[in-house]
Amino acid sequence: MKLSTKITVGLVSGIIFGIILNIFLPQAVAQLNEYVLSPIGKVFLNLIQFVVVPIVFTSLIVGFSSIDNSEKVGRLTGKLLFLYISTSILALVIGYITASVLKPGNMVDGLVEVAAGEAKEGQGILEWLISIVPTNPFEAFATGNLLQIIFTAIIVVFGIRMAGSHAKPFLLFVESVHAIVEKITMLVLKLSPIGVFALISSVIATQGFDIVQKLFVYILGLILALTLMAIAYFIILSFLHVSPKHFWKSFQPTFGIAFGTASSNAALPVAIENSKKEFKMREEIAGFAIPLGTALKRDGACILQTFNALFVAQLFNIQLSGAQILAIIVSALVVSFSTAGVPGAGIIMMSTVLAAANLPLAGIALVAGVDRLTDGFRTLLNVFGNTANAVILDKWEGNSSITDMKVHSSEPVYADTKRL
Repeated sequence: MKLSTKITVGLVSGIIFGIILNIFLPQAVAQLNEYVLSPIGKVFLNLIQFVVVPIVFTSLIVGFSSIDNSEKVGRLTGKLLFLYISTSILALVIGYITASVLKPGNMVDGLVEVAAGEAKEGQGILEWLISIVPTNPFEAFATGNLLQIIFTAIIVVFGIRMAGSHAKPFLLFVESVHAIVEKITMLVLKLSPIGVFALISSVIATQGFDIVQKLFVYILGLILALTLMAIAYFIILSFLHVSPKHFWKSFQPTFGIAFGTASSNAALPVAIENSKKEFKMREEIAGFAIPLGTALKRDGACILQTFNALFVAQLFNIQLSGAQILAIIVSALVVSFSTAGVPGAGIIMMSTVLAAANLPLAGIALVAGVDRLTDGFRTLLNVFGNTANAVILDKWEGNSSITDMKVHSSEPVYADTKRL
């Protein structure tokens, strides 16, 4: 059985097991979650986090070092940022339109009186930009700050180029570490079906369905917006003659872990592995674009912030002005780039968007009640968008010779124009 199939089985089994516990054995949920499900899930997440930092740092070093010149690095970065901003704006528009049409805030009764002040303030834009530069690179490694690790890797690559032949021993060491970490990642992935099962069953068993019933339109609308953005990516890939079916199959293990853990960081090592070994993306693109996208690309966060802002405005019967709408879009775009790739980070950053548009922060506590139930869907889209943008960049750079290994033939992943 393929790993992707095992992860899917673990995911579906976890959902079913969680529902059974919640409905038929509610008295056993607390102890079973505390002593079995939660510990297993945390151990799995710790193992994933164990390989995140070394795989990101070494992938960037190996990937950047394989690029011929600094001009190419700049070109790749510029193209990737253009793709990020363009697709993020599309996600913002989809989130805004979906919330405007469905009006989930008008469908909620008896939940307006929620406690304010339960959310932490997010970073300001200037503070976030400054924080990208680490004062101590080892602290960045210790805390797992991906943006600072990426910045450190870029500085190290410039140092490698300037040092010339003197840097060869270090580069060989990094390549060796990269190969070792890849093997460790494969070992960790063998445990992913169990880890995903424990994590998703814990969420389903402990969350309950009372608040889900009251916020059903909100949850349904948010998931619909996320689905529409995924469909948009499929259309873009098809337009570029990239096989959506092969894209999905290649990254299916990545998407399963993203959904089950609700952490883009946890899915990162698997995404790099799938991009190179399953999709056959060029290593210089995979090692550069996917780590950068994990730190920056958050389509799920874009949709969440615009959808939530309109939900709160509707909830409190606030008519948004043009200036408020602009504030929501701009702040949501910036916040999406600075949202951490860990569970629950989107809710923390929500306060920044609401404050920018002068909307009540009291709405945060309400949506926080179902945040974990929708977090997996948002993370799935975050990772989906990250990998899709890496594929688009690879195509943009002229890679048309990747073979589709799923059929064990020479049929290209980038489908022939005549067949589309």
